[in-house]
Amino acid sequence: MTDRVIATPEAIALLDRLAAKHGPLMLHLSGGCCDGSAPLCLPKGEFRMGGRDLWIGTVAGAPFCMSDDTFQWWRNTQVILDVIQARGGGFSIEAPDGVRFTAKARLFTDEELAGLPDPQPAESI
Repeated sequence: MTDRVIATPEAIALLDRLAAKHGPLMLHLSGGCCDGSAPLCLPKGEFRMGGRDLWIGTVAGAPFCMSDDTFQWWRNTQVILDVIQARGGGFSIEAPDGVRFTAKARLFTDEELAGLPDPQPAESI
């Protein structure tokens, strides 16, 4: 089965390192301005999920969520979590290390789309 979200080895290594330091993590892609299109990584439970947030998958033990309107833009693509060398303005816990998570995309095939489960309410994680 194809996952809605996957991560590069570099992103997994960073998530593992951050989890060892901060405990369980979660990721949220808001799709907004001011670095809102970069996934936000925080200790799990430190980001209040809204009633419109969806859980689309898990990478390296961290739930990956986005709002339902952001999901409409991403619904036909697989999110690929990666890491770049950059400083962003925000509260994501990787920022002090001079790196940022970034979301890339790959279009699903028609066959993959047909077999994908619907995302679940983020409240269920």
